[in-house]
Amino acid sequence: MKRYPGKQINTAIFISGRGSNLKSLYNFSKKKISPIIISLVFSNNKSAAGLKYAKKKNLNLIYFNDKKIKVLENKLLKILNKKKIKLICLAGFMKILSYNFIKKFKGKIINIHPSLLPKYKGLNTHYRVLQNNEAYTGCTVHFVNHKLDSGKIILQKKIKVFRNESVKKLSKRVLIEEHKIYPKAIIKIFS
Repeated sequence: MKRYPGKQINTAIFISGRGSNLKSLYNFSKKKISPIIISLVFSNNKSAAGLKYAKKKNLNLIYFNDKKIKVLENKLLKILNKKKIKLICLAGFMKILSYNFIKKFKGKIINIHPSLLPKYKGLNTHYRVLQNNEAYTGCTVHFVNHKLDSGKIILQKKIKVFRNESVKKLSKRVLIEEHKIYPKAIIKIFS
């Protein structure tokens, strides 16, 4: 396996839930080929299962959920600057970042979404895919801009939708692909 030729990039992972993409990115960050080092895990949900994982792995983690988005983001920006964060990976982060926050990290925030964007932006993607009898679905890694799930696409993975498939089964199959393409998208950005 080839070693990443440069210095690893200080990266923050933002989570709100179970943290399965955090686990995938953590494992990836430990490989020689990885351009990232996880310097911070942030959650807006103190009961996020992913925080337990971050703690177990001795990752630097912070949690706060200020109802005032401006206050939350100002606190967060100070920490991100102090940690010299150069990349933010949204991994199941369920809060919409403000225009000003995104502007300050323009081109440095990426997200993974469980559909083939531009189709099915937002929530309940698997349900909507099944309701519309789509033959294919998948996942997308994209840059974050000020419009929901509308940033430039970095990488996508397409999978077939099976007849009579449940939302739960489809969700699990898409998640497996998310874990594969998020690291590949990061490599693509830095190669």
